[in-house]
Amino acid sequence: MASSDRNNKFLLDLVRQPGNNTCADCGVPEPDWASYTLGIFVCLNCSGIHRNLPDISKVKSIRLDIWDDALVQVMREGGNSAAKAIYEKCVPAFFYRPQQSDCFVLKDQWIRAKYERREFTGENQCFQPSYCSDQFELTLWKKGKNKRQFLKRIFLLSRKDFTLRYFIKEDSKLPKAVISMKDLNAAFQPEKINHAHGLQISFANGKRMRNLFVYHETGQVIVSLFNAIRATRLQYLQRKHPTLRDIDLIPQIMGCCLKEGYMEKTGPTQREPFKKRWFTLCSMNRKLLYFKNPLDASELGAVFIGTESHSYAAAESSRPSSRGGRWHCGVTLQTPDREFVFMCEQQQEQKEWLEAFRKVIAQPMTPEDYANEANMIRGK
Repeated sequence: MASSDRNNKFLLDLVRQPGNNTCADCGVPEPDWASYTLGIFVCLNCSGIHRNLPDISKVKSIRLDIWDDALVQVMREGGNSAAKAIYEKCVPAFFYRPQQSDCFVLKDQWIRAKYERREFTGENQCFQPSYCSDQFELTLWKKGKNKRQFLKRIFLLSRKDFTLRYFIKEDSKLPKAVISMKDLNAAFQPEKINHAHGLQISFANGKRMRNLFVYHETGQVIVSLFNAIRATRLQYLQRKHPTLRDIDLIPQIMGCCLKEGYMEKTGPTQREPFKKRWFTLCSMNRKLLYFKNPLDASELGAVFIGTESHSYAAAESSRPSSRGGRWHCGVTLQTPDREFVFMCEQQQEQKEWLEAFRKVIAQPMTPEDYANEANMIRGK
């Protein structure tokens, strides 16, 4: 027992060392599990994924389980930094590295790609994953016009002309849509789509944003498509901004959704009845989009959000909702030409929307942001 206690104490000291003090797979601080076959420290959630790879990874709690001297020696000789030098040696710049808050399929496929398929070790130079190909063709289930109805569609992603096409039938000569990489964004939305592999693809369709909701039965395939889109977007940005480095372009590949959810909104005179709408705020284009329902293909409208120096501001609103609204936690969004009033159901929602709005307002505008703002003003 004394030896076991000593070993657990040694592991707790080892996990505090730089490199080991964050999960080897998702980066969450203070991991308290370890894979003694790979010599890495991981968090509880990632340890669950490792349990699904019993031929490759075997895990133990560094606090609760008994460790013998031989396994402790493996951890002493290994560590997260040493493992990353092997298993993450050749990760492409565009490849998405999941974080703690990401959905299960992203973390699962990241771990499988590293340790099960060994895609980033550089061992097999002849092997080219599908996400590295110039063309990527696959069949996806796409949401149709009818509620909750998904139909099979053929998708073709091309780096040659920076487009994503989809076809209704295999023998279709003309695509149903040709989507440019210019404004394309992709994000996993398993809860919204009600499928563990649900992916939302958003793009500019004229003056409005349009959404496609798709999924594939296989996690590896849908994550490969996601990374193939990222690869194509990066190549598009490299051509558009030849003087910028990859490190500057990578944050522009995809925009993250800062906040989504229902709020009530009123009209421009603020005398109209409040109506419940689904709102999405994306960091990529600084736009607050609103829809009637979460799975609507097209937006009902959009609000551009600039910076404080350009007269944009967000504040808590205490005015009562007296025009048919059921919710009473108000948020006011001030723009140069209008004040928008939204109502949230709960104070926590109100707080989260305020934080999201202020995060966008505090973010400096790019030349493209100024162009987008001008286009929206001209389009009114």
